[in-house]
Amino acid sequence: MSDILQKWNLWIGLYPMISKFTVVLIAFFIIMGIVYSLKSRINSVVEESTTRYRMRKAVTLIAYLIFVVIAIATFKKDMSGFAVMIGVIAGGIAFALQEVIISIAGWLAITFSSFYRVGDRIKIGSIYGDVIDIGILRTTLMECGAWVNSDLYNGRIVRVTNSFIFKDPVYNYSGEFPFLWDEIILPIRYGSSVEHTRQTLMSIADDVVGDFTESVRESWQNLSKLYAVESATVEPMVTISATDNWIEFTLRYVVDFKKRRSTRDQLFTRFLVEVEKSEGKIQMASQTSEIVSFPKLHIQSENIQENIKN
Repeated sequence: MSDILQKWNLWIGLYPMISKFTVVLIAFFIIMGIVYSLKSRINSVVEESTTRYRMRKAVTLIAYLIFVVIAIATFKKDMSGFAVMIGVIAGGIAFALQEVIISIAGWLAITFSSFYRVGDRIKIGSIYGDVIDIGILRTTLMECGAWVNSDLYNGRIVRVTNSFIFKDPVYNYSGEFPFLWDEIILPIRYGSSVEHTRQTLMSIADDVVGDFTESVRESWQNLSKLYAVESATVEPMVTISATDNWIEFTLRYVVDFKKRRSTRDQLFTRFLVEVEKSEGKIQMASQTSEIVSFPKLHIQSENIQENIKN
């Protein structure tokens, strides 16, 4: 009889805790159902991808916060014993899931700092691409490069754990300054008009990338308010150097980080057109080899005659 009473008292003591877990579980499924409905509505109404992504993330974050509030409110009278239990469990989990915990810490650092945002183009180790999602454990990239030249997508989606930000450098190609310095190098024959070539390159640069100059200057001024950077030349610039084979013209310019390849194509195309129009004032050079002389050959005729007889 005493055993039955003890079991009954134990069940009565556990019943409130079981009912509270049931309430929290029901609340979880209700919240997830609402989140699913809201996300479906957002997908059908919002057309712009960036806005749609941010709204979906905001709904998910708010849902998590509401669930945490409900859980705390439900167990607030049992927080002392509940906290001890959670502490013991958390100690074991922390030891077994160190990488996961570091990834969550990385997600917090990414979220509340300026490492990168969705839409930024970054490089992590040997992985290079555009950030398309930042999860609690992983960052998802649409990869560029690899077997594809320059800045084009190759079609692979790469997921990297957020813990990498504490281990490897992160290169951000957009961030606070969404422009890049780039340059093209042109070999010009000796005898071409140096001044005419320089003016042609400057005129082409002003037409192709001149519109970026004012935006770049404003962006650089904003960057100088955040970091200790010196003033920089953002206008297109042409420099020359003499080599053994040709005059090397280098056109340096600033371009939007997503338009580097197309801009190089425009610059080369425009310059080749101007070369044809220059009537010989500008001549492209190429690597050539000239044979000046052959080494002397010594032939012993006696050996040749003997070989012929044999």
